[in-house]
Amino acid sequence: MNEVTQIRHDEPQLPADPMVSMIERVVMNPDADLDKLERMLAMKERMDMQNARVSFARALSDARAEIPPIMKDATVDFTSGKGRTHYKHETLAGIAKVIDPILSRYGLSYRFRTEQGQGGVKVTCIIAHSEGHSEETSLSGAPDGSGSKNSFQAVGSAVTYLQRYTLKAALGLSAEVDDDGQAAAPRDVGENKPRQEQQVSPAQRAADQMISAIRKNGADTVQASPQFQQDFPRLKKDAPELAARVEAEIEKWNESNKPAPSSLIGDDEIPY
Repeated sequence: MNEVTQIRHDEPQLPADPMVSMIERVVMNPDADLDKLERMLAMKERMDMQNARVSFARALSDARAEIPPIMKDATVDFTSGKGRTHYKHETLAGIAKVIDPILSRYGLSYRFRTEQGQGGVKVTCIIAHSEGHSEETSLSGAPDGSGSKNSFQAVGSAVTYLQRYTLKAALGLSAEVDDDGQAAAPRDVGENKPRQEQQVSPAQRAADQMISAIRKNGADTVQASPQFQQDFPRLKKDAPELAARVEAEIEKWNESNKPAPSSLIGDDEIPY
């Protein structure tokens, strides 16, 4: 019996949550003030939500640092009355194959919610963290009636398209310049030259360098550098969509490095 007891004492113990201990003491007190208990429970809930948001931002930032650029793994090639249509794009399965193992390591997952109405479809991508916080990104569009699709195939194609783009937007995935919108443009059948949009532009390269520096050195250090103060205004003017990616990275870094809130806040202070 003593040996069993000793083994149990040697087992690692999780650190106690001070707020939970305070709530337990109030609950066990027969003269407890119920108003005080309700305020403590509400404050504990807010603290848990804030901690979950910080954990989510940190996990997402760490995961994105490991996700490589997504390569286009599918080709559309057909000829219509407008001429030849030929372009490449990423598939949802191709994106998932790259990101799923990385997201899983950091306690992140994603799912989709689909709605249909008023002649269109709406897809919402939900990125969730194991500690409970989640964020949503939604896009809407009309059924894809291109080609010879029937009505069901048109809706399914639109849903798959929107799933792919909401996932990329929610995670801030970097990829080649998208050319899906050129599906209706005729192309020279004999064209075998490298596609111009596959080349990395100077603005794209500058944005990628800024994001890498923020992940490595921190937003405060990068924003204080003369190089960033010189290059970023030019990026905002020449490529606002790339500048928005940099600003999103700064915001995520600031959120993940925000100091933890005090356990005693304003009117919720618990006298002990």
